[in-house]
Amino acid sequence: MTEEQRSYAVDRVEADRAILIGDHDGRALEVPLASLPFRIREAMVLTVPVDARSRPDWTRTARDEVEERRRLEEGKTRLERLKHSDPGGDIKL
Repeated sequence: MTEEQRSYAVDRVEADRAILIGDHDGRALEVPLASLPFRIREAMVLTVPVDARSRPDWTRTARDEVEERRRLEEGKTRLERLKHSDPGGDIKL
């Protein structure tokens, strides 16, 4: 049986907690930094195994650098597309 895993994006770090956004539900979670196996920073993507009750095992968290690069490239592409559609000039309200 394959172990279920979930992905979380690191939104920010506040004092001794990481604020993570779950890809599966979009909800924010506060996770103590001490429960993670390595130092994290904003914009990292983490893969975390979950148990039968869908509880994350933070001690077995892994960084997903491939997914981080994919998301960064997607963001750059989106930004370029928006730049080309901007007519420029002042905004009229």
